[in-house]
Amino acid sequence: MIAVVGSRLASPEGLKNAAVFSRNLSKVGLLVVSGLARGIDGAAHEAALNSGPHHFTVAVCGAGLDVIYPKEHLGLADSISQKGLLISEYPPGSPPNSCHFPRRNRIIAALALGVVVIEATERSGSLITARLANDLGREVFAVPGAIQSTLSSGCNLLIQQGAKLVRKPDDILEELIF
Repeated sequence: MIAVVGSRLASPEGLKNAAVFSRNLSKVGLLVVSGLARGIDGAAHEAALNSGPHHFTVAVCGAGLDVIYPKEHLGLADSISQKGLLISEYPPGSPPNSCHFPRRNRIIAALALGVVVIEATERSGSLITARLANDLGREVFAVPGAIQSTLSSGCNLLIQQGAKLVRKPDDILEELIF
């Protein structure tokens, strides 16, 4: 598995990058895992599902499986349940709670060989996922961006701290020797 994560308030370029990375990583046999959130997560799941007839995705949810959050991802969650896997550590009926999402991120980090941060601010939950992945000995990858862009500041910080700079999916595959 490879985690593809990033900002909920993603830019059009970030959404495009999430789709390109997820689609191409899925096509070579990596299972894309993310958090079903708005923005980068949703784009990653959709691209993985649409990359071919036998491609799947895993969504780690921050609420009970019967409480899909955000609501606009009801259709996406249904598609994932048909062609992938929805998982949660929370019992049915558990509503989304702000403390659930950082806890969900530890599961995402633990499941994956590596975490790709597509776009993130310096206070993004994606950086929590990256830190947890690093602590678990997983690879951390980050897509660089403009130095003035707040949506790139978290990725640029990760790179400065030692994350592997990636410009295309092949950069990840080369690192994982896939």
